Amino acid sequence: MNMNSQTSSHQGFGQRALLVPMMAILAPVVLSTIDISMTSTSLPSIARSIGIASATSVWIMNSYYLIVVAALLPFAALGEIYGHRRVFLIGTMLFLVGALASGLAGSLPTLIGSRTILALGSAAISAVTPALVRFIYPPSRLGRGLGTYALVVALAFTAGPTIASTVLAIAGWRWLYLVHLPFGVVALVVSVYYVPATPRSHRRFDIASASLSAAFFAAALFALAGIAHHLDWSVIALSAIASIALGYLLLRREQGRSAPILAVDLFKLPLFSLSSATSICAFTVQGLAFIVLPFLLHEQFGFGQSETGLLITPWPAALAATVLVVAPLADRFSPGILATGGLVILAAGLASVAYLPVDATSMDIVWRLAVCGLGFGFFQSPNMRAIMASAPPSRSGGASGIVAASRLFGQAIGAAIVALCLSLSGSGGAVLAISIGAGVAIAGSLISAMRLLARVTKGTS
Repeated sequence: MNMNSQTSSHQGFGQRALLVPMMAILAPVVLSTIDISMTSTSLPSIARSIGIASATSVWIMNSYYLIVVAALLPFAALGEIYGHRRVFLIGTMLFLVGALASGLAGSLPTLIGSRTILALGSAAISAVTPALVRFIYPPSRLGRGLGTYALVVALAFTAGPTIASTVLAIAGWRWLYLVHLPFGVVALVVSVYYVPATPRSHRRFDIASASLSAAFFAAALFALAGIAHHLDWSVIALSAIASIALGYLLLRREQGRSAPILAVDLFKLPLFSLSSATSICAFTVQGLAFIVLPFLLHEQFGFGQSETGLLITPWPAALAATVLVVAPLADRFSPGILATGGLVILAAGLASVAYLPVDATSMDIVWRLAVCGLGFGFFQSPNMRAIMASAPPSRSGGASGIVAASRLFGQAIGAAIVALCLSLSGSGGAVLAISIGAGVAIAGSLISAMRLLARVTKGTS
């Protein structure tokens, strides 16, 4: 990769045109993020419409996460080799095809199959977006660039529940997907013209490693989802054994390579590995919460679909507001301080949700979810910057893939926890899931705090 050209590109975009390419990149990101938010919020309505149980409906999210996580690292490697722009545009087109097919689906199997295409598009978009942001912004402003990315994602999550409630109030659930099409076409056209080209790595794409990576993550997530949905234990065991074997073969094949798909080279960096582990914990909590909260508010407290969407909104709204303040701080302060404090706040907010009184009012719910959003906002930008900045520029694609993989792998774990809690504890499953989420947030804060030790001993934070 020609690093001189990358440096000059950083300077050019930093001085002349940051806004336009960022808008072009973020438009498809908004659509894919809103899709996750809308679908998770609308699972109770989709379940009733197609006649399936609440726990079964979580497969709509679990299967999506399985495909996305399996495809992320191969797409990230393709971005490094063939250009992040090209992968980004292909992903946007796949997303549109998947959205159309999902809107036309008439049963659970066809909906899951259609969302598989949509998931491949989302994986391609997610895998290369942080790398494109790193290319546009100079190192001194990387925190602000990634903060902008986090802010837009937060705003999309904010809009998702409200949009879902509005769509369901005036049309059927299929329009949750069909509504993407006109906006997606515009986003694709804008991206074609304004998403910048990036330097490419002069190496071959390793199809065998990519296949092993995809199969490893798919088998791991299928075993996890199988436990949550009480599949036959022989199926779960075979999936777990397959995952271990595939992971071993992948590590053996990529041993000693300078740019492995699984980014083992980057995990040797303490700041990178601790930040990635922190990210998995935090996004496990987010994925869990955004799936279980609609069930909690709708089934336990009796709020309608529209009210449920509006009541969830304070979390992402507070997150968006917090990111505005925290993003500039990410360039100045250690993520071991900012993210750790944020996850402690998140845990406190979730614990307060778990102990909501039976006669809770709307305001009782609103301020608790706003506290959760505040805590998550202190985590997101600093942690993302830590992952990207700790990797060499030539491995931006690998780091970008890990940013997306840790986020979506965590959300997939969260979805599986919800399914397991709902199937085991019935009406009390939502509260159990939220309590587990609070515990995971505490675990994430402890991992995050270890970066302070790394800073003292090695100066890497």
